Amino acid sequence: MTVLQTEHKFILPLGYPDEAGTLHKNGTMRLATAADEVLPLKDPRVQQNPAYLSIILLSRVITRLGDVQSINPKTVESLFAADLNYLQEMYNRINFNGNNMVKAVCPKCENQFDMELETSGES
Repeated sequence: MTVLQTEHKFILPLGYPDEAGTLHKNGTMRLATAADEVLPLKDPRVQQNPAYLSIILLSRVITRLGDVQSINPKTVESLFAADLNYLQEMYNRINFNGNNMVKAVCPKCENQFDMELETSGES
């Protein structure tokens, strides 16, 4: 029996600084639902600027970011560009690949294998 992993932990490369100056790097992202993909399309911010879709999507699927009490579009807007890019790539991997795995090649023997991505921003 296969168990579906619906939440994935991450560590942001730079971190989200809250209003008090505390840096939050550890978080959790859940798999997106159909509603997560469709409902933001009705948002006027997305209709005015389609690039805003990723902001709303991420605010819906990030379930934890350090000790931040509420993850909302304003929180995601305040992320550094490197962290936003990191989360967008992670979103695509877990939702469209079905996991957080990437193809890898051993530099010594050239054997190909799958491995869970562990960049400087992931746990």
